[in-house]
Amino acid sequence: MNLSQRDKLVIWHPYTQVQGQAGAIAVSHAEGAAFFDEEGKRYIDAVSSWWTNVHGHAHPYIAAAVAEQLSKLEHILFAGFTHEPAVKLAEMLLERLPRAQQRIFYSDDGSTAVEAALKMALQYWHNSGKPKTKIIAFSGAYHGDTFGAMSVSGRSAFTGAFETLLFETLFIDPPVVGKTETSVQQLRSLIDKEKDKIACFIYEPLLQGTAGMLMHSAEHLGQLLDLCKKNGILTIADEVMTGFGRTGTFFASQQVSTAPDICCLSKGLTGGTMALGITSCTEDIFRAFVSGDRMKTFFHGHSYTANPVACSAAIASLDLFEKENTLGKIRHISEKHASCLAEMKRHYPTHAYRQMGTVLAIAIKAGEEDSYFHSIRDRIYTHFLSKGILLRPLGNVLYLMPPYCISDTDLEYIYDEIKKFLEELKNA
Repeated sequence: MNLSQRDKLVIWHPYTQVQGQAGAIAVSHAEGAAFFDEEGKRYIDAVSSWWTNVHGHAHPYIAAAVAEQLSKLEHILFAGFTHEPAVKLAEMLLERLPRAQQRIFYSDDGSTAVEAALKMALQYWHNSGKPKTKIIAFSGAYHGDTFGAMSVSGRSAFTGAFETLLFETLFIDPPVVGKTETSVQQLRSLIDKEKDKIACFIYEPLLQGTAGMLMHSAEHLGQLLDLCKKNGILTIADEVMTGFGRTGTFFASQQVSTAPDICCLSKGLTGGTMALGITSCTEDIFRAFVSGDRMKTFFHGHSYTANPVACSAAIASLDLFEKENTLGKIRHISEKHASCLAEMKRHYPTHAYRQMGTVLAIAIKAGEEDSYFHSIRDRIYTHFLSKGILLRPLGNVLYLMPPYCISDTDLEYIYDEIKKFLEELKNA
């Protein structure tokens, strides 16, 4: 049996309905913006392997840092102990994070970073003697697959089986074009009714990924955050996807006038090399847990908290932003996307186009409303795989989020194939 056949007998893949699906593509190796299957076919990783890979696959600088760390210290419990990679990474991140972020809490991935943030916010009010338990989030939000993260995510197919088990969340519309005033009014209304009960507002800054790459402006998000600040509501920026350059700046929150109280990081944190999650917070939040009363301790942790190897990968990834002028690469990709999008808008005006930083999205209009289960999804996926391009559309929303090392040749090839696909739809 080949690897795909062996896989089918023993593996359960994420976000995959097994019935009717072809076997998983067996990947033998990867390099830069591409990976290769067992037969040697090259695929451009146009979605950065679920939005994680920023510098390209198998980057030698990150690989060397990981190898060196493995020969020194592979892991140690992080309760009562520390190590150089964890401290150095925290120092490096705090130099880049939004102002007022002063403490770093380590976990494993995006979902756990969000879980820690929610518990941190809720216990902050508990420890302060002002118990608040309600949380505000955007409708259509996605914050992860663990129970707390699901609870603050929009109710959807992802959460349907667990609906009765999720805690209540107060949802407001994101301030997308056409709903900016509605969003502000909804928040004001909730504050008027529940002000003394609302603990925090969690949000994906500027870009809601799983919702279909929905985008809103920094100005309108800032209005919502200002309202929260004025009314004593903590704010949590979920930068798991938007962090590390995706929206054009190192963090999306840098574009917003009002800074968050808590930030969640993962995905691009290690350059897509290893699992690692981070929750940062202000000194004020941290101080609410410093007490002679042990019941005010933050009782949260993971076996692999601050894993030294993962921290070393993250340090190397941050180094590469300077060594390889990564922000310059991000600007270049952003400009290429914008130019391509302008052309597609002229020739194929029936589709909805969105772009922010290195993210380009096209909502295909094919007779149905935007939906995660849109009938065209599988057609898009298989069509582009046959062309050697990995796109994983969100229903009818086709999007690009490539590694920053992608060549102009690969980008132009992807653009050309998308245009051909849109032409086929136009003539169908």
